Amino acid sequence: MPRQTNSSDDDDTATDQALADHLDMDIEQDETDTDELQALVNDLDGDVSPLVSSVLETLVATIGDLHERVTELEADLEQTHEVATTAVGDAATNDQRLDDLEAQQETTREVAKSAIAKAQQLEANTDQQEDAEQLPEGIEPSSSPLDFFANCRQSKVKTMFVERSNRQNTYRAISIAKRWPEFATKRTDGSGVFMTKADLQTALTAELGKEPHRQTIKRVWETLVDIGGDDVVEKTRQVGRDQTQTDILAMDMKTAEGLLEKRYIGLDLLENSDHKAATGGVTPVVVESSP
Repeated sequence: MPRQTNSSDDDDTATDQALADHLDMDIEQDETDTDELQALVNDLDGDVSPLVSSVLETLVATIGDLHERVTELEADLEQTHEVATTAVGDAATNDQRLDDLEAQQETTREVAKSAIAKAQQLEANTDQQEDAEQLPEGIEPSSSPLDFFANCRQSKVKTMFVERSNRQNTYRAISIAKRWPEFATKRTDGSGVFMTKADLQTALTAELGKEPHRQTIKRVWETLVDIGGDDVVEKTRQVGRDQTQTDILAMDMKTAEGLLEKRYIGLDLLENSDHKAATGGVTPVVVESSP
């Protein structure tokens, strides 16, 4: 509520102004020089009663103390501001260091993964044709590890990648690839489908039930490229001349529909697959399951 003025306030103001005029002071000044005030009080010695002189000296001393206190508070405020600024800077530096460490860890993991995959590929290449020949009649061999695992019983795939080998992102990549009808975009001519990183993020959110971390999006994207072999093509897409290029993962329609065929259900699909899952284009051994 606005402060109500009254006659007593006006009287006090008039009294203050009269005293200031008598002392030759300007009460409108932002900051009064206490030395100057003390000199004025000393000049009044003999002109005013000892009581008034004592009160004036006390007021001058109080004003001096208040000035010192204000100076101290301003110094404390400046120091607090500097501490806060330093803390914000340190937090930003720590975030950058964390991002750098995550990137370094990811690079190290990828180098190790690549080395292992190459070693396993050398061992598995000689078995590829033999594996295809062991398929039951009428069952087409897989065109990539992604195609193979997408057509297996998903409960067994989850057991192998999540419960046994702690490779959740591989299982996520397979699951999301199978959900392309929900999250991918069909080409206008019907020749294939593609998925952007934004589509992948949406699919991961649905898969996980929460917003995925940016590193999870990156790893699942790279895993789709790795296990997709020739079935998944990483490229860029630009709708118009003014639009920026967008990274996409593309599959032709035959490949995409093949992920949903479930053609290996009922077969003992995962024998020795754990060893060959990381290698591109290798079809694991497929034999009939016992009744």
